[in-house]
Amino acid sequence: MSTVLSEQEQQRRLNLQALIDLDINPYPADEFKVNVSAADILENYERDKLNYKNIRFAGRMMGRRIMGSASFMELQDATGRIQAYVKRDDICPGEDKTLYNTVFKKLLDIGDIIGVDGYVFTTQTGEISIHVEKLTVLTKSLRPLPIVKEADGKTYDAFTDPEQRYRMRYVDLIVNPQNREIFVKRTKLFNAMRSFFNDAGYMEVETPILQSIPGGAAARPFMTHHNALDIPLYLRIANELYLKRLIVGGYDGVYEFSKNFRNEGMDRTHNPEFTAMEIYVAYKDYNWMMSFTERLLEHCALAVNGTTKAIFGEHEIDFKAPYKRVTMADAIKEFTGFDILNKSESEIREAAKSMGIAVDDSMGKGKLIDEIFGEKCEGNYIQPTFITDYPIEMSPLTKKHRDNPELTERFELMVCGKEIANAYSELNDPIDQRERFEEQLRLSEKGDDEAMFIDQDFLRALEYGMPPTSGLGIGMDRLIMFLTNNASIQEVLFFPQMRPEKKEIVIELTEDEKLLLAQLQEERNILADVKLATRLSGKKWDAATKSLRQKDLINIVVEGDNKFIVKN
Repeated sequence: MSTVLSEQEQQRRLNLQALIDLDINPYPADEFKVNVSAADILENYERDKLNYKNIRFAGRMMGRRIMGSASFMELQDATGRIQAYVKRDDICPGEDKTLYNTVFKKLLDIGDIIGVDGYVFTTQTGEISIHVEKLTVLTKSLRPLPIVKEADGKTYDAFTDPEQRYRMRYVDLIVNPQNREIFVKRTKLFNAMRSFFNDAGYMEVETPILQSIPGGAAARPFMTHHNALDIPLYLRIANELYLKRLIVGGYDGVYEFSKNFRNEGMDRTHNPEFTAMEIYVAYKDYNWMMSFTERLLEHCALAVNGTTKAIFGEHEIDFKAPYKRVTMADAIKEFTGFDILNKSESEIREAAKSMGIAVDDSMGKGKLIDEIFGEKCEGNYIQPTFITDYPIEMSPLTKKHRDNPELTERFELMVCGKEIANAYSELNDPIDQRERFEEQLRLSEKGDDEAMFIDQDFLRALEYGMPPTSGLGIGMDRLIMFLTNNASIQEVLFFPQMRPEKKEIVIELTEDEKLLLAQLQEERNILADVKLATRLSGKKWDAATKSLRQKDLINIVVEGDNKFIVKN
């Protein structure tokens, strides 16, 4: 990040000082009581003109057309843009015309935040506009916006580079206001889901982010250290085990929207910090949860988009219930011809190898099956589909299937080849749970760094008795990707994780140093010729060359009787 000011930034600072010199506070502290929005005016003015006689509006100046004693500017607030008409004699009714002639025409810049008082009218060209009677500077912008320009059907200077947009989301939201709608819909999704749970009588809760045991999922955690207690702590990878403790404690249904952290790879569908929703309901099973999930997602799709259908890439997805249900064994058999049931770990490993899937000795039976399904099956499920009855090795927190002890009562909801929900009939047998944890420990000892830790306190809680329970987890970021047609998770996060921004070293140069550098045209410049061209005195020349060498910008090279200046 450079701190070298561009010409425009320098001019804006000069304009800032000029405003201060005119006794205009460019960052006033007092409240500016806005009573109308751009959307309100544009939607309702024609039907109810009398209500727009005394309006107060604030927005960012996104454009300006100066036309002598009257001008137009375009103001943008959170709801949209509207034109404002500024007439010199209206905002400067007395003899002093400084506010218009100097402030508005010369000292304001695109991006400044302006407050206006006035009334709404329709121009001769039919455009609804604000007639400004009073103008107030609310915020001086010191950096120019990347304003999009259009000419001859072509767009110039569009702020479209993804890395820039994610790194400077604040600029993205200003100049690409259509992207704000993604985050409006994200909030609608959370609100819709929250109201659905609340209406069902379930309680929203909060559980710890800093945990002594990173439980509830198979993932690599972030680790930190608590100085006062002198113990290691982990950022949570899931909140499952804490929510189940609350079911043990007597609540019938609890849910949480949680920030989870996994120290794993980043790609278009994974961010190390992400938002999950988990809900646990007592006396339910995974069959009930499938029906509940269908109704939940149908409700959410309608709340976000007004329809159960959503476009994602080339696909039209329909979230209207009911959804197709396929067992994992049937899915693998359909797309590979291999039946995973009643097979040993070595048989499954050899089958995976024969399918061209990369495997290693640290992978247990569950990880191998997961790899086969991920490589060969996942991408085939476009419409919402429940994949059910996972092998027991893949689901250490899940109750054994009531009809087949090799399987578990678990489902994942697949959409467009991606998992967006995961649910179980929760394991509430503390002896069985301890054995599953111990198997995870054995996997960890084999080198699986995503295997679960043993949470002794959670096992103690189960020993007090947890009622039959079903739990559901939904990846909120991935769900909103599908509802807003975004293939990248970074598009639906305000501030996705980014690599550190490269910092430019700021080097201040004297005028003599700038003059000297300007004379260096060749790869190797004859020192005497450069010195002559600069016309610097010997003292100034020595000072400039010494300083530039210390700043590692030039080097002096001696070859025989010749001296050269080399620009580094």
